[in-house]
Amino acid sequence: MNAKNSVMLSDEDLRHAEKLVEDGRFASVSDVIKEGLARLRADDQVTEDPVTAMADEIRRRAQLPKDQLISMKDDNLFDRVRRRVADSHSK
Repeated sequence: MNAKNSVMLSDEDLRHAEKLVEDGRFASVSDVIKEGLARLRADDQVTEDPVTAMADEIRRRAQLPKDQLISMKDDNLFDRVRRRVADSHSK
């Protein structure tokens, strides 16, 4: 079920969302908002276990089209995992 709602965006956020639509990355500003919410929902579901998180990230990346693959030299996955491990040990 879809519910109609009104959302207030700053001028800067609206310009950015409209640019994403203009660039063809999204069909509408509504789709931009939906993607943002989907990413937040996914972030909320991420496990605290760094090894599982790395495995999830590897699986996600394996499904990317070849033109979207991330070069290992430009990748910070391992840095993020190290930070997550350090954060979990400091709690």
